[in-house]
Amino acid sequence: MRKKAQNRRPSLASITHDGPKGLSDPALYINRELSWLAFNERVLAQASDPKAHPLLERVKFLAIAANNLDEFFMVRLATVLRAYRSGTEEISADGLDPEEQLTAMRERSSRFLHDLHHCWEQVLRPELAAEHITVLDRAEYSNAVRQYLARRFNADIAPVLTPLAFDPGHPFPYMSNRSKNLAVVVRQGRQRRFARVKVPDTLPRFVEVPPHISDRPGVTFAMLEDIMAENAQALFPGVDVMSADLFRIMRDTDIVLAISEEEDLRESVDRSLKQLRHGAVTMLQVDNRMPKRVLEILRENFEVDDTIVHACPGRMAFADWMQLASLHRPRLKDAPFVPRSLWAASDVEHVFENIAEEDHLVHHPFDSFTAVETFLQAAVRDPLVVAIKMTLYRLEPNSPLIELLLEAAVQGKQVAVLVELKARFDERSNIAWATRLEAAGIHVVYGMVHLKTHCKLCLVIRQEPSGIRRYAHIGTGNYNRKTAAVYTDFGLFTAREAIVADVSDVFNYLTGYSAQTTYRELLVAPVNMRARLTELVAREAAHARAGRPAYLLFKMNAISDPAFIRVLYQACRDGVTVDLIARGICCARPGVDGVSERMTVRSIVGRFLEHTRLYFFENGGNPEMYLGSADLMERNLNRRVEVLCPVENTEIKAELRAILDTYLRDNSRAHRLTPEGFYEPLAPKTPETVPFSAQDALLAALALEPRERTEIVEPIHVSAAAEPLELSGRESREE
Repeated sequence: MRKKAQNRRPSLASITHDGPKGLSDPALYINRELSWLAFNERVLAQASDPKAHPLLERVKFLAIAANNLDEFFMVRLATVLRAYRSGTEEISADGLDPEEQLTAMRERSSRFLHDLHHCWEQVLRPELAAEHITVLDRAEYSNAVRQYLARRFNADIAPVLTPLAFDPGHPFPYMSNRSKNLAVVVRQGRQRRFARVKVPDTLPRFVEVPPHISDRPGVTFAMLEDIMAENAQALFPGVDVMSADLFRIMRDTDIVLAISEEEDLRESVDRSLKQLRHGAVTMLQVDNRMPKRVLEILRENFEVDDTIVHACPGRMAFADWMQLASLHRPRLKDAPFVPRSLWAASDVEHVFENIAEEDHLVHHPFDSFTAVETFLQAAVRDPLVVAIKMTLYRLEPNSPLIELLLEAAVQGKQVAVLVELKARFDERSNIAWATRLEAAGIHVVYGMVHLKTHCKLCLVIRQEPSGIRRYAHIGTGNYNRKTAAVYTDFGLFTAREAIVADVSDVFNYLTGYSAQTTYRELLVAPVNMRARLTELVAREAAHARAGRPAYLLFKMNAISDPAFIRVLYQACRDGVTVDLIARGICCARPGVDGVSERMTVRSIVGRFLEHTRLYFFENGGNPEMYLGSADLMERNLNRRVEVLCPVENTEIKAELRAILDTYLRDNSRAHRLTPEGFYEPLAPKTPETVPFSAQDALLAALALEPRERTEIVEPIHVSAAAEPLELSGRESREE
């Protein structure tokens, strides 16, 4: 290991305020990786706070935070670890080299693993027990429970298990990413041997014990790994089982594509996925009671040092607690709600007429995702529609949109679909979708080799009596019904000629060899978005210097691009007030005298994953707004195809501004970023101040509006990333 570098991170007091160099001072920036961990701490805080959410929703947040942390080890820590091992000396914007970042990330993530355990054992588990939801430890088994679980083990669990020995005749077994395993030590005569038994993901982690067996009210569970350890002797007849301890591993899962001349992008992604099965181990989590010799065997064979090992005092892999959160206890969950529907089922034939008349906005999950499905359904059924083009980044299983695209192809319409094969953690499913669409004769593009296509676009081309007319949907979130029920996202339906012409040009850029560098209305990354956003901020600064109204209000998932943060710092210096609502990562440091004292940063984590991207410019009293797929991160501005669309309809602009103002009023779910880089709750300042939740207020307000209501939306358990929330399963996929 290289000699430990000196920590060069300066203090706020060292900032120089003169000249451009002052805005690059490392003290003005918060580390990207630590900022993400701070976000996940806010997610876990939802689980710990008894006033925040109903009990089973808090269990869901525990699972989300754990899932997010897994992805942190698999992607973020893995990336920095790879840079460190390669000898890279690149310094982050906040002044840390890879070794210093690794040290800080490991310390903070190790503490987080213990926080997960504490939240479960000291907070949630006792509260669940009070609600007659009991999770047993092995020491709590009665004889009746032990005998029942032995029968369940022999009948339902043992047949699925495959003990794998490790000795000169048996190589160290391969272990997959995120796998849970029992390290079993057996004694045969005087010899002790090691074996591994995988805890199968195909079986439920929480095994219910019937009430007449548990002799407890309500529902009682035993843990699958406990049942396996309790009955491990049955797997090793003729030898003595000395110990059986749980451990798990995380591997590097970040694809690094190497495209050869002999293969296309799909083949390259498929090959890279196979290589990832053997990615470097980035975290080895073990039970702290594990014998030292067993730990040494694991360390030696995974080729990891002590910095990779995390000893755990009890349970691990809390992402599996989604199973517990799905219990049918309505009193312990969020109340279901009924979203609005933009179009009734009988309106399908009038969809394009409605859009031609005026733009329409949908705000998920308060507005149903059926609006998107109806738009596509109308395109399939309408004989005047001649072509459909669409980008697909993440889809849910059995997506109805795929069926509609296939039906359009059957009817002879021209269908072109860009399926982004490099969407992290969805690579295999997207390869499957692309294969199915191609088999139906649909034109499928896999994405661009060096860019991810992250924009959310659907374009319909209609041959009308007056000539060709185009209709577009431009969104901030994926074409995914499941996530649209729990992620806040905007979608704009428009037929404005300049915008739909730009959308056509974007598709030509994606599917052909277009080298277009200008667009009429859209901001398109990596073509013109950075330059145009910079110009718009500079225009705001000019208004401020001239004494005209100047204000920036940006809502997004993350802001980490140092160059753009410097643009905002300079705007603050020029007199512009800047309010940022950044759910996750924020590398800007607000409230620094002489630099960002006019900047505020807040983060809102609540029932829904805040996923909307909306950029407001006061523009001297003539406000402009842009919505779309892009965050203010280097990857979004430089290495992804992103689209931001101007909002031109006066009523929609007023509605969006009202939504932004609602978020600015939040003092219930919001946290404020301090100049020191910490997040503090924006709690009511006096006992007389009424708590206000933006999400609750939007639910209440939209419930009074007259749009037709559709399906009841029950709480859906997905994750907090990623896209890594991405809150849930994969939006920590950091969309």
